[in-house]
Formats: sequence, C-alpha cells, structure tokens
Amino acid sequence: MEKNQSDKQLNSITLLNQMASDAYYLFHFLAFFSYIPVRCSASHVLSPPFSSYLLHREIQAVIAFSLLTAIKMVRKETWEAFIADTLFFAKIFLFGIALVVDYHLALWYLLVFLVVYTLTQQPPYQGIGATLQLTPLQLEALLTDGNTSRFWLVEYRELSSSTCVQTSRVFPELSITYSNKNLSFGVVDLGLFPNTAEKFGISLGSSDKLPKYILFENGVEITRFPEMDFEAKTSTFPITKMCEVIDILAKEVEFGKNLGDDEETPLEMFDAL
Repeated sequence: MEKNQSDKQLNSITLLNQMASDAYYLFHFLAFFSYIPVRCSASHVLSPPFSSYLLHREIQAVIAFSLLTAIKMVRKETWEAFIADTLFFAKIFLFGIALVVDYHLALWYLLVFLVVYTLTQQPPYQGIGATLQLTPLQLEALLTDGNTSRFWLVEYRELSSSTCVQTSRVFPELSITYSNKNLSFGVVDLGLFPNTAEKFGISLGSSDKLPKYILFENGVEITRFPEMDFEAKTSTFPITKMCEVIDILAKEVEFGKNLGDDEETPLEMFDAL
C-alpha cells in the first residue's frame, strides 16, 4: 500500500517537472497567464457596466471549465488524455472571454494557439515498464527465436499521433502487471520505421488508425486489435476494452497448460470482445 502511494507521488512529481520544463506545457502556461496582465490593463479603460458584465462572464467561464474538468477527471483513462482535453477546454474558454473583451485580442490568442500547435507537441509518457523498445530487425529476430516467449504482444505507434501520445502510458503499465515468461511486450515506433507499417498491413494514412496491437504466437500473427473497421465505428480509442483483452489473454497464457481442447483460444477471446 505504501509502495503504491509512493509510486503515485513519484509519478505526480515527474509529471509536474515535465510540465514545467517541456515547451508544450510551458507555452500553454504563458499563453493562459498572459490574460492576467491584459485583464488588469483593460480594467482601467473599460466602463464600469462593461467591467461588471465581463466579470460575470469570467465567473461563468470558470464555473463551466471547472465542471468540465471535474467530469473529465472522473472519466479519465490516462493523465495525458486528461491534460490534453483540459488544455483544449481552457483554450476555448479563453478565446471566448477574449472575444468579449475585444475581437482583436481573440484573434491574437487564436494566432498564439496556432503557433503553439505548430511548433510544439504534447510529450508522451516517458516510462517503458516491462516493454522492449524494438527495431523491426530486433522484432523479427525475437519472433523467429524459439527460446523467447510463446506470446508477443507488440504495439505499433507513431508519436506524432495525438492518440498514441494520449495512450502512451497504458501499454507500459499493463506490461508491468502481465509480463511473464510466456507473454512479452514490445513497442515499434512507426515514426522511426515507416516502412515497417506496410509489412504488417498497417496504414499510416490516418493517425487515428494507431496505435495498433498485434499478438504473435510462436512468431506467427494470430490477431490484432483494434480491428480494421475500428476507425469507422468510433472516434476514440477503446482503452478499457484493450485492457480487458490483455487481461483475458494474460490469464489464458498463465493457465493455458490446464485448459482442455474445448476451451477458447486467445484468438477466440479477442474476437469475442
């Protein structure tokens, strides 16, 4: 219990340090903080009725933003996704308040946010857990080597994709829980090795198609998740469903020697979900 609490505190400290040092978070903080001196300067030239009206709108924006943030906090699946959504809401409300003050100010913030979006990117989760960061040659060697794990679950991702960034902590944390002598976890960055995507039938035409998870048994692909039609069914990555899939697979691998021929295979379990 104490170890879990210390790990959570360490993760929080690491996240705060990253937010203070990374350009993505730093530029967002400076953009939001800049409203304070702008507001103080504008208060001297605004009429009392308009100042009262603006304050009323600011209070409404803060309350609405707080409610949305609380909802996202309860429903969050990863901290990266929560932070990305929170910053997105904050930009919308700041633009709206700036539009009330003056449309020139709103256009200025819009330009600032476009520049930040162009020049920076949200950093992914830095932990690797029990995963192996693999090149295509290393993956091929591991899959063909009969002395390695029976099952390999490989994540194919591209860190220029916002979805991959927001789900980047899920796979390492799952690997810590479920990695064993029969089930190993690997990661291949398609941003570094784009030619690998075609080999495994992964399209890089849309970042929404990543991350992709492929399960190998004795070097042979037996299934992948999400399925090919995932993009047409939903616009959000089903993290919870993926966790359920890996949990079932890990139990199958752990107790597989005791299963009879009539039991479901890992492939059937994947398809059932």
